[in-house]
Amino acid sequence: MECVPVLPDSLVLEIFLRLSHDAVLSAGLTCRQWLAVSRDEFLWRELFYRYYRIPRSVPRHPAAVSWYREFRRLFDCIPCVEVQTLKEHSDQVLHLAFSHRGHRFSSCSKDCTVKLWDTERTDGNISLVHSSSMRQFNWGYTQFSQFNADDTLLLVSGVYLGPHHSSSGEIAVISLENYTLLSRVRNKPYDVFGCWLNENHLISGNLHWIGNMTSCSVLWLNKAFQDVESENVNVVKRLFKIQNVNASTIRTVMVAHCRRHDNPDLLLDYEAQSQARRQKGQQQQHHQPLLFDLGTSGSEDEDEGLEDEEHQREARFGLRELEIETQVAQMMGRAHTKAPDSNLLEPSGPSEGEDKTYLLFTTGSLTYSPHQIGIKRIKPDQMTTCGPVLGEERTSDEFFDSLDHVIDIHGHIIGMGLSPDHRYLYVNSRAWPAGCVISDPMCPPPIAEEIDLHVIDLKSLREERRSLRAHRAFTPNDECFFIFLDVSRDFVASGAEDKHGYIWDRHYNICLARLAHNDVVNSVAFSPADQELLLSASDDSTIKVWRSPRMIVEGNQPFLLLNWLIGQHYTL
Repeated sequence: MECVPVLPDSLVLEIFLRLSHDAVLSAGLTCRQWLAVSRDEFLWRELFYRYYRIPRSVPRHPAAVSWYREFRRLFDCIPCVEVQTLKEHSDQVLHLAFSHRGHRFSSCSKDCTVKLWDTERTDGNISLVHSSSMRQFNWGYTQFSQFNADDTLLLVSGVYLGPHHSSSGEIAVISLENYTLLSRVRNKPYDVFGCWLNENHLISGNLHWIGNMTSCSVLWLNKAFQDVESENVNVVKRLFKIQNVNASTIRTVMVAHCRRHDNPDLLLDYEAQSQARRQKGQQQQHHQPLLFDLGTSGSEDEDEGLEDEEHQREARFGLRELEIETQVAQMMGRAHTKAPDSNLLEPSGPSEGEDKTYLLFTTGSLTYSPHQIGIKRIKPDQMTTCGPVLGEERTSDEFFDSLDHVIDIHGHIIGMGLSPDHRYLYVNSRAWPAGCVISDPMCPPPIAEEIDLHVIDLKSLREERRSLRAHRAFTPNDECFFIFLDVSRDFVASGAEDKHGYIWDRHYNICLARLAHNDVVNSVAFSPADQELLLSASDDSTIKVWRSPRMIVEGNQPFLLLNWLIGQHYTL
């Protein structure tokens, strides 16, 4: 029998390098030789960088065992196939939260209900198990929820019915054993949201205005429910009292438990990022800082736009009054703020320091729109309502607590999320124009339509990098609303006003998928039990359930996979 001539492996490899990944996989089914070449590591390295358009200076994920498997991970394991649409809400769905086990999740909506859902049905579908309406407590809507650490209690945050400019809200605690309401706590402003500190204690806020532009935010530690011992022990204690200037307030509180010894789930210090930081440092040398300039508010150039002389005098007087108020507030703050403990917040390396608990929140110093991340360390003796009440540890002259650290984002912050190991904080923001000058705290700069995604390392307390601008928002500054994002081991996801959710890979910093809705996507949530299950909530009153192509194939649902391939949900 005559032998068929065989192409050399090197020539087959050269041919495969010019094919697409799916053509390579098909060709590999031809014979054993081509199958062996189609699994070549050099081949898949080239296909990987070419297909995902990643800079070659970025190394392979440290947990990856091969380029072929890494390609498959990004292609087959992204939760981008729509498998179910939940329509039980009758109005905009604002927030989603998974339990720590991943067996349940909760949803909040403008229909003023909080609903609980089961994710462990044998048929793979998600079903509603409980719904509570908060109308009876004069709530306008529910806006946020969070399970405590052992999944026995649910914190639900809501907004009171009232005047358009009212900022009052409330936090309710619901037992997940029998769905009874255990306690209610006032929360002002409502966009503090609230959060759990530990299994039995939650943090709420209150706001006291001192002047037109100056206020103080009080953060309270509350026991989740009253028991037999509550008559003899405290159920509430003041945690921090912080001065606000220029109409800013503290919002969006969350707790990060940063452990001394951890294995970072994200590699950030590769060559490309080091180069980016060097370039950023060079740019900052020529960058004009943001200025809070009230002294120029009465200049002739700005006065030209005023209608008449009387209007000019009123405007100058108003700004001068605000300037005086701000200066007095800053002087009082310097004189009556408790000095920070230098040992509380020291950036540490991977194997240095100790376990730390941080309170993270959005705040500001130049204008009312939140543009800074405030960080305050919570000491072990502050994690219970027992002990001194109402700040008895302060002297009579110490009105306020100081912030331990502040990170300026230079834009309007519209979302925050923690990585599963609490090592990294992801922040959605809409940037201010470069070099802008803020002359009036009540008129913040215009904000970009593009949403920037920042990454802050809570070990070093500095920003590491910014992701590609893949998602967008369109509302102006005074109407800007919160868009909740979520982070899993490998991915980060966020909603957007362009009627899509987005998924990025955390290591390679690339956008992997767009998830379509019929209206604004307000919230996304990864299952902590399996990051290949994702939920998205929208103003279209639906919750969509997304699973990965790999899960669909393993679950014997080829019809759904075919619909996904035809519909092209998966886009790069």
